[in-house]
Amino acid sequence: MSRTIKHLLIGGLITMTMGVPTATTANENDLKLTIVNPQNLYDPTPNGYSTAVIVPREARVAYISGQGGQDSRGALSPDFAVQVKQAYANLGAALDALGAKRDQVAKLTVFVVDHDMSKLEVLTKNVKEMFGAALPAQTLVPVPKLATDPMLFEVEAVVILE
Repeated sequence: MSRTIKHLLIGGLITMTMGVPTATTANENDLKLTIVNPQNLYDPTPNGYSTAVIVPREARVAYISGQGGQDSRGALSPDFAVQVKQAYANLGAALDALGAKRDQVAKLTVFVVDHDMSKLEVLTKNVKEMFGAALPAQTLVPVPKLATDPMLFEVEAVVILE
């Protein structure tokens, strides 16, 4: 049996559906993410993420491209904290464009130029402000540089859609 794959490219947002029926009878609770933080592992929540997140079977999945700290004119502050705050605002705008809520984000991948512990504090503060208790799974990747030299931070997301 073949799977139907649909791609929709909207201003840097990719939505991908694989074998999901066009009409669904799932109720709202069937489309909630399940956050898993095993008690026998280190508790990651103080650092702003969860160990694992289970995506419901009936969910459509959207992939949000890496959002940097550019403002609406494309300008980048040289300040790391300003870029992180703007990048999360940009991620919020992308979620809004998809009609997704913050608790529908299953996974974040963040890229940090010249990562150190002071930057981790900034990241943790911003992710907790944006997601509250619904902390997505998250991976931080230290990098030597990003797409353009002034970029210091980028965040991409995997989101379930109802």
